[in-house]
Amino acid sequence: MIKTLGGRKLGVTGSHRRAMLRNMATSLFLHEKVMTTITKAKELRPFAEKIITHAVKKRQALVRRDIQDKKVFRKLLDVLGPRYAERPGGYTRIVRLGARPGDNAQRGIISLVT
Repeated sequence: MIKTLGGRKLGVTGSHRRAMLRNMATSLFLHEKVMTTITKAKELRPFAEKIITHAVKKRQALVRRDIQDKKVFRKLLDVLGPRYAERPGGYTRIVRLGARPGDNAQRGIISLVT
């Protein structure tokens, strides 16, 4: 029996999903919070936390693989990495905002914990 290996499809192809997660992670690290749907936020959380863990451990190649923006790359290694060096995980928080008026999708804010 074939089991689902995890992760949400979000109604898009795999390449679109990877690009969307990279773009959302870049925005999250640049602005330190992003408003999106709860489903996308739940999918972004483990992706972003792995990138922060790589930044804390100074694994530049693994951070660069997912973050293409030079400004955000430098911020990860110089600011966010040292900020979370003593924290054993749990770098993000999801706050629910309620339903979106147009299509009743559940919205939320995913933000970095300070």
